Amino acid sequence: MSAFDPGKHARGHASNAGSFSERTRSDPKAALGTPDSWPAIGSETLDWESQYAEPSALERYSPRPQTYDAAVPPFISERALRLSPQTAALSRTAENELIRFDASLNDEMTGFAPLLLRSEAAASSQIEHLSASARAILTAEIGDTGKRNATEIVGNTRAMQSALALADELTPDSVRKMHEVLMDGTNHTPGDWRTEPVWIGTSARSPVGAAFVGPRYERVPALMDDVMTFARRDDLPVLAQIAIAHAQFETIHPFTDGNGRTGRTLVQSMLRGKDITRSVTVPVSAGLLTDVNAYHDALTAYRAGDVEPIVEQMAVASDDAIRNARTLVDQLRETITGWREMAKPRTGSQLEKLLDYAARQPVFTAATASADLGIGTTNIYPHLRKLAELGILEQKSEYKIGQVWRSDEVLGALDQFAERASRRRS
Repeated sequence: MSAFDPGKHARGHASNAGSFSERTRSDPKAALGTPDSWPAIGSETLDWESQYAEPSALERYSPRPQTYDAAVPPFISERALRLSPQTAALSRTAENELIRFDASLNDEMTGFAPLLLRSEAAASSQIEHLSASARAILTAEIGDTGKRNATEIVGNTRAMQSALALADELTPDSVRKMHEVLMDGTNHTPGDWRTEPVWIGTSARSPVGAAFVGPRYERVPALMDDVMTFARRDDLPVLAQIAIAHAQFETIHPFTDGNGRTGRTLVQSMLRGKDITRSVTVPVSAGLLTDVNAYHDALTAYRAGDVEPIVEQMAVASDDAIRNARTLVDQLRETITGWREMAKPRTGSQLEKLLDYAARQPVFTAATASADLGIGTTNIYPHLRKLAELGILEQKSEYKIGQVWRSDEVLGALDQFAERASRRRS
């Protein structure tokens, strides 16, 4: 949400001086308000202790402030939700369109669910300024770890897959598992709630003066229990519920890093768990990417007690994502039709299986295709060579992996999807 990623740099800690009741300006349980209102977050003043044992000479001469204000989010698990008629209608329409889009993809196209899932993971990562080409991402997926951004996006893809597998649970433990998969191999305590402050701002030194400081870490477990209880409710309009659960999660900021990506992974888990999407991952993050500033402004408005903007943004993002995904699906259909006309595979043949595989896995090795399709390596090479001769596949040598086979048409379609998503509205 800013150029500074707080979790990567926070090394100090808030002291325990003062009790919550003495130092909190707004108690979350007392801030429930009336049934028609949504409470703004409160705040509490905390002491800041530098990561350094002794202050520098400059700090002794001109000491910096030693306190900061941390958020105190309200508890929302039992809160009534009231939306304006316009926002409620917008949310309901977007929800119905998501269901319709998911149902519109026939059995042939559900084979491309992994491509839509990867597109969602890439778009979510791009919101955090992590971008890479489809070729780099898919090459990283089969073992080339030379490009850091691509490797991190692969981690996000795996977290999305984990989210779908855990969609029936919607518990704090399932969120921790998503984060564990996302941050595997990093030093950001994968799957563990944070035990230090996190903040959004430009300074890596301290949270003093930051635009937003997450709640003190002692509050995180109870807040996460509460928001996931809210997420499991079945008496709320679903897309609005998802938008609010996401905004509350981002306000809690329960991890030292990866909160944005985990929060958008939670969106996909809720869409699947509540039967809005059953077959594919609708790349909602690609819709949010279309206007990142509006998305961030909506999160800020939520923290001020206004839920309407984040619900509206989730609805508009869903509509944008569906439009973009439909274009991608149409391109893939056209590509496959052209391939079949050129290759003329027999129904059920090994060549037909390899064509379908190349469309949904557009970067692969002969060994991975052989293992995934159950075709012996000796038998698969004649088919690979034929598809290369027809211009359907390209054979290239990649560092650390060796010979790989690529479908540049599919990779181009994925890159065009990402380009459309990153265009800002005029």
